[in-house]
Amino acid sequence: MHPNQEKLKQFYSAFNEKHAEAMAGFYHPDAVFNDPVFQNLKGVEIGMMWKMLCLQSTSLEIRAENFQADEESGQADWTASYAFGKSHRKVHNRIHAEFKFKNGQIIQHIDHFDFWKWSRMALGPLGFLMGWNSVVKVNIQKQARVNLTKFITNTKKT
Repeated sequence: MHPNQEKLKQFYSAFNEKHAEAMAGFYHPDAVFNDPVFQNLKGVEIGMMWKMLCLQSTSLEIRAENFQADEESGQADWTASYAFGKSHRKVHNRIHAEFKFKNGQIIQHIDHFDFWKWSRMALGPLGFLMGWNSVVKVNIQKQARVNLTKFITNTKKT
């Protein structure tokens, strides 16, 4: 097994244990992260996103499989199950992750998932009716960025 494949297994194990600091340690300082909700996160923002998500969800369960990696790239399939938002809607999100490595660390991480399917679970009827709409997606992306910025600011104060 390639060492980067083992790192991906350790990364998702840390995620399932809600150990965001360990997760952040797998990223290169110049790393970039993207998914349909969190866009263009860089460097320490990535670790802070994982920390925010781990702290906010008491019901988070992660299952990961199909790990593949070599010196330059890797991939995994993972599922996140959790209660979303104030309404505690049940979400069971299936994600395909793609990675690029530099010096044995993650330099690029892109998570792919069906945003409309996620929005139907997370937002209920609104997601069903409007989750396919790019305006809804952009608004959710903006709110995610605002939430992360507030979290980072508040974390620095403590």
